[in-house]
Amino acid sequence: MSTTRGRTTLAAVGQDQHDDTSAPLGAAAHHGGKKSPRRDGETPLRDLLGDHVLDLLLERSRDGAGGLRLTGQGSMLGELVKAVLERALEAELSAHLGYGKHEVAGHGSGNSRNGRIGKTVQTGVGPVRLSVPRDRAGTFEPILVPKRAGRVSGGLDDMIISLYAHGMSVRDIQHHLRQIYEVELSHEAISNITDAVLEEVRTWQARPLETVYPVVFLDAIVVKVRDNHSVQAKPAYLAVGIDADGDKHVLGIWLAKTPLDTATAGESARFWTSVMNDLKNRGVRDILIACTDGLNGFEDAIHHAFPHTIVQACVVHLIRNALRPVARRDRATLAAELKKIYTAPSEQAAFDALADFTASTWGQRYPQAARVFETAWDRFTPFFAFSPAVRKLLYTTNSIESLNYQLRKVTKARGHFPGDDAVVKLLWLAIINIEDKRARERAITKEKTGKIKNSPSTARLIEGQRTIGWREALIELDIAYPGRIR
Repeated sequence: MSTTRGRTTLAAVGQDQHDDTSAPLGAAAHHGGKKSPRRDGETPLRDLLGDHVLDLLLERSRDGAGGLRLTGQGSMLGELVKAVLERALEAELSAHLGYGKHEVAGHGSGNSRNGRIGKTVQTGVGPVRLSVPRDRAGTFEPILVPKRAGRVSGGLDDMIISLYAHGMSVRDIQHHLRQIYEVELSHEAISNITDAVLEEVRTWQARPLETVYPVVFLDAIVVKVRDNHSVQAKPAYLAVGIDADGDKHVLGIWLAKTPLDTATAGESARFWTSVMNDLKNRGVRDILIACTDGLNGFEDAIHHAFPHTIVQACVVHLIRNALRPVARRDRATLAAELKKIYTAPSEQAAFDALADFTASTWGQRYPQAARVFETAWDRFTPFFAFSPAVRKLLYTTNSIESLNYQLRKVTKARGHFPGDDAVVKLLWLAIINIEDKRARERAITKEKTGKIKNSPSTARLIEGQRTIGWREALIELDIAYPGRIR
């Protein structure tokens, strides 16, 4: 989320060779006028400053009780930030005027330095009081600390976005910044910072997709959104597609435009038609198999957009629905009986197993368990046409449910969202945050072992995650649907 403006300013500092050259900090920043060393070979900051300077900073950072004040106004880090910012502002003014402080070249130039003006800005270590230099013509526009700006990001924006991505509300972020960093930011300021990612979200939502997805999983999480001056429960749908290379990707996030309890709720053919049209507009021309949890109106919409797509009901969801009314003491036994149905070698064998279960004692005691499979039979049986390699792939929507489990941990901390954009923004940030976390874990594992282990703790959750056993599944899908994948 950082910009190039800060880097431009830091470059200007290196160009200002004549400003305060006797100061230890300034001399250290310039490395004696030579090219800065490589980052992995830089001299530690402690060696640059020296023990004497550090002792002085340490002494100035102590409070009345003898403790250290590392952040906040007047703290050690605050003083360091103040020194660096003021140094950078002087360099910016020198670059603007075209000559350094006390240089002869400034005589008769038509513009010169004109004192300083005090200004307090919020930074990542708390409020800092700066002395901002001015020019006599009034044409100097600081880049690092712009006029009328009360905040210098310096990582503060990224911190706020990270806190937001972890599920903290704007009010919680305000309290956190006030308590830890003594930074006062308004509700509007924090919202503006997080809203800065909306353009990235829209770009991601509109990005081109693959032409063909052999398998697409769809699932939803329910969030509370303020709509028409009242808080409504809405489903936020996510689609995860497996491309021809076996990589999984989140294709998009869609929110139903109406609450669930209305006659034209989000789960309708009209809503799913808009989703399918969005996929087609972004380049998708064919989907072989769509695995869902019996979404109302979905089957008609996808067959209208992709006439040859097979809709497969999630077997795990069917099992959950069948066991929902079963007494806890009977669930293990009943689950074992139901397993005979969905692990049958063929559709006919599954039909016979369902008939046997219906006629059994358990089927008589819990007839609704059999009705779950009977109602969804046409959507339940397509995966029987494949070998175990593909059946395992289509057996469940667990790959998307694992993502939704992580996202629910983020959204449950929020009472409600102010609008649909806020929901999509948070879900997108959460997905990016989860992926970054997994990437760091993989990097640590690779550093320790020299190789990446695809364990639950290190594997990519969704973005770019390879599908296990995809090569065998791809061969079988290519035979079953000739000419549609490649």
